[in-house]
Amino acid sequence: MTSAARSRHRRSTGSRWLVCTGAIACFVMLPFLALLLQAVQGSAGLWSHLVSTVLPVALMDTIILLSGVGLIAAIIGTTTAWLVTAYTFPGRRVLEWALLLPLAVPTYIIAYAYLDILHPIGPVQGAVRWLLGYSSPREFRLPDLRSMTGCIVLLGFVLYPYVYIPVRAMFLTQSANLIEAARTLGVSRHAIFWRVALPLARPAVAVGVSLALMETLNDIGASEFLGVRTLTVSIYTTWVTRSDLPGAAQIALALLAMVVALVAWERWGRGKQRYASSAQRNRALEPRRVSSAAGLLLFIAGLLPILVGFAAPAAYLVVAAWKRVEFAGFSSRFLFEAANTIGLAAAATAMTVVFGLLVAYAGRLRPGLLTFWFHRLSTLGYAAPGTVVAIGILIVLGTFDRFVDHTAIAWFGISTGLLTMGSSAALLYAYTVRFLAISAGGIEAGLSRIPISFDHAARTLGQSKMGAFRYVHLPLSKAAITAAGLLVFVDCVKELPATLLLRPLNVETFATHLYGEAARGTYEEASIAALAIVAIGILPVILLSRMGRVSTRP
Repeated sequence: MTSAARSRHRRSTGSRWLVCTGAIACFVMLPFLALLLQAVQGSAGLWSHLVSTVLPVALMDTIILLSGVGLIAAIIGTTTAWLVTAYTFPGRRVLEWALLLPLAVPTYIIAYAYLDILHPIGPVQGAVRWLLGYSSPREFRLPDLRSMTGCIVLLGFVLYPYVYIPVRAMFLTQSANLIEAARTLGVSRHAIFWRVALPLARPAVAVGVSLALMETLNDIGASEFLGVRTLTVSIYTTWVTRSDLPGAAQIALALLAMVVALVAWERWGRGKQRYASSAQRNRALEPRRVSSAAGLLLFIAGLLPILVGFAAPAAYLVVAAWKRVEFAGFSSRFLFEAANTIGLAAAATAMTVVFGLLVAYAGRLRPGLLTFWFHRLSTLGYAAPGTVVAIGILIVLGTFDRFVDHTAIAWFGISTGLLTMGSSAALLYAYTVRFLAISAGGIEAGLSRIPISFDHAARTLGQSKMGAFRYVHLPLSKAAITAAGLLVFVDCVKELPATLLLRPLNVETFATHLYGEAARGTYEEASIAALAIVAIGILPVILLSRMGRVSTRP
């Protein structure tokens, strides 16, 4: 093959990767475009009814919930990150990874567990009445957990790790020279946090809070269990209870506008925050050793969010699951639900990782403006709540099924019915759109660590772009691909809103079984499924803690 022919072959190979990325971007964008068209086609009378009745309450509840959760997550995440970074005390190493544990517990499981733990006849209120000398809930009871306050506190204690992770990374990379310079300028040791460390960490705080708020917007189980009517809950009830797809699409569009506003706020929050230090003279911040009494207080302060966000609900699930097994054994449905959960999550993970590879590798082969926008559009789904993605997919697949059915009747005189709606295809579509950003981002990070000189070396040895991908990039990025696949798998297992809306008939997963039992008030029946979800959710926590240990080594 001549040099000109080889050059044309390489350009065509890169173009094929770019075309694949463009097709994936269209695949992801299709539900959002369909959602927009469906919302626009909705009758004006319907929109005015939603604006006057549903949206004001749902929008106000959503804003209050986001404000409260963002504040609590920011306070807990930032203070715990500073605590384990700036001080040395017994138990600090344990807190470093244990503060990640609430990530293993989905928000709806936290609400499910605490509704039983803090029930008027539950163990906590029973112990309080015994200590105070009361005999029944009529004489004394704590405030009802089913309230806006209860929802804010629970979600804040579960979602603070989204702030803790980036803020701690920022504190670890802050130069000790900056702290020492502030000390020489007269800043006290206690004021260092407020006047130096926190202002420098504001971009990381903005990123973490925005992620926590997006998870809050995606939540449907905790909000519904605790009686908070958010926009997400309104979308679900409008579609499932009233079978009103145009109304659900219009509310979903309002929720999507709120997500866009959150992303814009996050960009603005860190847009002009910059600082630089000399890499040659940079030293990491040395933690300060404290006295035994102060160390004990710091350890207790760091332990509190772990107890509330993970230990208490996990212990409840273990006890409830043990009682359920001891009383009636394992339910025959458990194995079927496990097979459904793992099978759907594994299939979606495989699809998402393949798409992520295509998107990430196209960016390496053909960097440019077009590739950049294809990548951004392909990863848009992670910012959208599961209910928004699900409603868009309902519209797309419903339109596709009707088209195929009408075509088959016109040409062959037979009706095909619903081909994709009510099948696993809809759910796999939703999982892929939602979590493609995790796959593409993780794989892209792995590829970025491979020097470009390796590509040149492979070319000089006669390898094509596909050969370099197969023999060089793929083996060297296996760890990043595996980590991305693990994170996608766990998120698929925990995903509730999209699963509730799109699962096939008579198909139950751990998440939907838990939701159904909690809605009926039969908490013990779902404890085993909830414990299984938490056990699977521990996997990315282990991965993150290992990455954290590696990143802090000198």
